[in-house]
Amino acid sequence: MGKCLKVLMVLCLALVVSAPAGALGKRKKGGQLEAMQDAYAAAIRWGEFEQAWELVDPAYRQAHPMTELGFERYRQIEISGYGDRGSTLAEDGAVVRNIEIRVINRHTMAERTQRYREIWRWDAEAKRWWLVAGLPDLWNGE
Repeated sequence: MGKCLKVLMVLCLALVVSAPAGALGKRKKGGQLEAMQDAYAAAIRWGEFEQAWELVDPAYRQAHPMTELGFERYRQIEISGYGDRGSTLAEDGAVVRNIEIRVINRHTMAERTQRYREIWRWDAEAKRWWLVAGLPDLWNGE
């Protein structure tokens, strides 16, 4: 009975020690996501679309390369507002964040509001989050 009790105590101790370590890993990963989303939002707000582009998944960037003309389109607008309207966790572990963005056309000074979704995925190999859907389409595909 004494040996069984010792084994049980060791197992309980292992659970007590490993549970916070797992939670710490999740908190660290969540903190990294928040930092990446903050960096991305700041780049978008300040019109630094080239910097925002660097936070997009390299596989997406390779499949959908951004041209100078593409960046030039973003230079024709100004962002007057960028707000997080809630996030959800997808089945595959990706984080989907709903964004409301206010855009001003620099030529007409007309402001409009648009909503879009950011999809963030964890890259276990690189140990970082990537935006997988590219920069926001502020022209509705036109």
